[in-house]
Amino acid sequence: MRGSISIPISDVNRFGDQLCRWIRKETYGLVLRSNHYCYQNSVTDSLRRYELLACTGAVEVFSPTQSHFETLRNATSKGDWLFGFLGYDLKNQVEKLSSSNNDGLGFPDVFFVIPEIVYEVNNGTLTIHYHKAKHTKQTAGSMFDRIMAAPKVEMNHDSNIEFQGRYTKSEYIETVGDVLKHIHRGDIYEMNLCQEFFVNNCSVNPYETYIKLNSISPMPFSAFGKFSEKFLVSASPERYLQKNGENITSQPIKGTAPRGKNTDEDKRFANDLYSNQKERSENVMIVDLVRNDLSRIAQRASVSVNELFGIYQFPQVHQMISTISCRQKPELDFVDIVKATFPMGSMTGAPKIRAMQLIEQYECSKRGLFSGAVGYITPTGNFDFNVVIRSILYNRIKKYLSCTVGGAITANSIPEKEYEECLLKSLAIRQTLENV
Repeated sequence: MRGSISIPISDVNRFGDQLCRWIRKETYGLVLRSNHYCYQNSVTDSLRRYELLACTGAVEVFSPTQSHFETLRNATSKGDWLFGFLGYDLKNQVEKLSSSNNDGLGFPDVFFVIPEIVYEVNNGTLTIHYHKAKHTKQTAGSMFDRIMAAPKVEMNHDSNIEFQGRYTKSEYIETVGDVLKHIHRGDIYEMNLCQEFFVNNCSVNPYETYIKLNSISPMPFSAFGKFSEKFLVSASPERYLQKNGENITSQPIKGTAPRGKNTDEDKRFANDLYSNQKERSENVMIVDLVRNDLSRIAQRASVSVNELFGIYQFPQVHQMISTISCRQKPELDFVDIVKATFPMGSMTGAPKIRAMQLIEQYECSKRGLFSGAVGYITPTGNFDFNVVIRSILYNRIKKYLSCTVGGAITANSIPEKEYEECLLKSLAIRQTLENV
């Protein structure tokens, strides 16, 4: 079904940028970049990622409007590469939940493709896996040179993009107060409250926007996706779930602090984050939630917390990341694992179902792909998916641009500081969109 060719590659970053430009010619394409990050120091070599993994074209498309999990199971039974996403509102297929808030983007809940070509970069080698029904060895072999020659994408791009908020600042602060009332009553322990910033009737160049965002904020789960006329431009630092053999790993993020202006200030901010009891409380609640989720798919006594309260540095922020893993029961497949763990606890809260009900009540827009997951499944059934945060979503037909940010509300939350944290998380995106 597939053939493969391998060639040496010296400049992975440039190839990644050029591949995003090349995708303009395709209906579907997805580029996943690790930007040289690796969590090997905190856990095991099993968490190593491809330097770059991408796809273009589609031999088959899976985008169900009903029977989402049946379609997913059918897709994974093909024994081929799959690239795509799980939207947040897939939760309605997992639990008895619903979503009726405003949706300006129109992304489906599930979308996957079996691609024509897969591009895999590791250890100085580019391997091109081409579908023999669509390409020959000769056409695939010429791909690299053609991609590297792709010109910069010239498109209309508004220079005066100004986001509107679904909440005013005072409304968001008031809403945090309402959520705190539920926490103090004991309805929930923690809830991730998000707010959408959006632009109507705007023209955006998603290709060059992603390239700029990745230069400003290179992240370990960076992604650029073109799904016909809908685009994902993502600088995500967070992993939802990885499968490598029988090992399943999740790395939720809870805890954010700014970078310092100098080395001493930067170290102080990192140390303050590590010792901050509010941030630790947020993190450990989600760790417990993830442990519970993984226990539903795990072999007996195999759930482990490999790292608790790890502090990681990224260009704009410090993040507190914990790592939880297990060995999966051998009879389970991708669909079983998703049903047990989706949506990710870091974007919902605890208890998860009640938190999701309150999210629907208090948020003003449908999340869609935001706080869902983007990634890939290999022919052998391994997979790796990010959490769609720190991202721009764009519908070119509707000319609608969206950026959603949020944070965990716990009993110790100060509403004004929660609002400031939202602005910090959107900093790289606002910088990117000023002038592309």
